[in-house]
Order: sequence, then structure tokens, then C-alpha cells
Amino acid sequence: MQDFVQHRTTMVDNQVRTCDVTNSDLLDALLSVPREAFVGADKQDFAYIDEDIALGNGRFLMEPAPFAKLVQACAIKSDDLVLDIGCATGYSSAVLSQLASMVIGVEQDDDLATKAETTLSELDYDNVAIINGSLNEGYAKEAPYDVIFIGGAIDEVPVAFFDQLKEGGRLVAVEGVGNSATAKLYTRTGDDVSGRKIFNCSIKLLPGFTKEVEFAL
Repeated sequence: MQDFVQHRTTMVDNQVRTCDVTNSDLLDALLSVPREAFVGADKQDFAYIDEDIALGNGRFLMEPAPFAKLVQACAIKSDDLVLDIGCATGYSSAVLSQLASMVIGVEQDDDLATKAETTLSELDYDNVAIINGSLNEGYAKEAPYDVIFIGGAIDEVPVAFFDQLKEGGRLVAVEGVGNSATAKLYTRTGDDVSGRKIFNCSIKLLPGFTKEVEFAL
């Protein structure tokens, strides 16, 4: 029988801490959330490896190290309202919920959204709500948000997301694919949103964020 508690400790010590993730609350969250509960039964033995894990329908559970670095960059506070875009089976929302006051997870895949709702309910993560809707629209009904976390690579951030940020709100996204991909932190100040590169990061793509091809004469 697998000792998943030990696997979580090993994951944090060998994969996460070694990537300059030092936020103690985040480390505690990663140690407490049972990653194995958010993958298929046939994948539980591999839930803590340093690779992306297929969840079905072309979606993946993000590798622990880049996930932790992206969450740390959000600088989440205990009274924050967080929007989790592409929450899949709910693992990211569960981790974020340990740092924030409330998390809204958005997932457009019906099967994954159902899995997220069921698992989060069974594990008593009662400060998470899962919305089954289009990823690239966000969720304006509960806006504005202190933090928007995008759980996969995209071509560019939709303007609608910036409109859903609070004053001083942060948005973390990975733009691009492969070696050219970068994690960026966007911050809203008044009507202006500024972004800066924070580190190189290659993760799996999220559907629905492909930039339209621009034709030049």
C-alpha cells in the first residue's frame, strides 16, 4: 500500500523546495492536499512524480514544481478571492483554497468539472465553487478578483480577464509553448494593467486561448 503522506513530503522536499519555492503556507498546502485523489485510480501510484499526469480529454495535472512556482508568484493572502482558470479535476483549486478566503474554479470539460465538484466535496474543501463554463471567458459574475490563476499555457491573456481583476489584483499566466514560453505576472493599477516576465516556464496548453492569426498586406 502506498504511503501517500510520505510521497507528498518527498515531492515537496525534492521537487518544490529545490525550485526556490519558500512560501511556508504554500508548502503546507502542498503537504496537506492529497494529490492522488485528483487523478484516476489507475494513476494514483504516479501522482507525485515530477511529470504532468494525463487526466483524459487532452488535459493534464501540472507537474508539481512549475505549479508551485506559479502559485507562489500570485502572492495570495488569506482574505483573497481567487479565480482558478482550467481547474480540471480540482487539485489546483484545493491548494489555492488553503491560501485564500474563497476560490472559484472554472472548467469547461463536463467530466472534469463533475470530478472536481465530487472530489472537493468529499474532501470538505468548502471554500471552493466549481463553475462549468468556457475557460476564456473567466467568470464575471463573482468579479472582481484579487488573483486570477491560469492553469495552463495560453497564447495571450483575454482582455476580459483584466476587467475581472480588482485594484491591485494579480494575474499569473504562462504565455507561449516550449522553450519560448514564459510565466508572466500582471498587476492592475487603476485602469492600467502592467505585466512582467518572472521566469521561463513550459507547461501543457489550455484549450480555447489560441491567438487569431493576423494577416498583413
